Amino acid sequence: LLCRDRSELSSYARVANKHYRLLKSGTPGPFTFILEATKEVPRRVSHPSRRTIGLRVPEHAVTQCLLDILGQPLLATTLIAPGETEPMNEPHAIRDRFQKLLQAVVDAGTCPLQPSPVVDLTGDTPALIRLGRGDPALRGLTVEANP
Repeated sequence: LLCRDRSELSSYARVANKHYRLLKSGTPGPFTFILEATKEVPRRVSHPSRRTIGLRVPEHAVTQCLLDILGQPLLATTLIAPGETEPMNEPHAIRDRFQKLLQAVVDAGTCPLQPSPVVDLTGDTPALIRLGRGDPALRGLTVEANP
């Protein structure tokens, strides 16, 4: 889920005090954090067996504007079209290919092809599950790589 700010994170996930500094240094930004989901999260959007949820506070101005207008988080995922291995990030190509299936395409420019880093905060220590854009060390994030 994409959230407007850190305060909204606590509506959808249990945030331990020990992780607050890590969340503060990584949000807003490209980092996705895996946390234990609260009861506010519908089962269909949380991990089926662990009741966890991935949350991110984006820094993109258009995404933040949409979140403000809607007043609630957005469910987001990377668009990898059927039969493809790489994500689509060109708004005109997305519109051309899926215009009969979508109500609208918001053209806010192309997205970076590099994925967001994913940090799991459900264990005893933070674990970096996926590398991506945004160096965790530059944000003051010190996490162990997941073995």
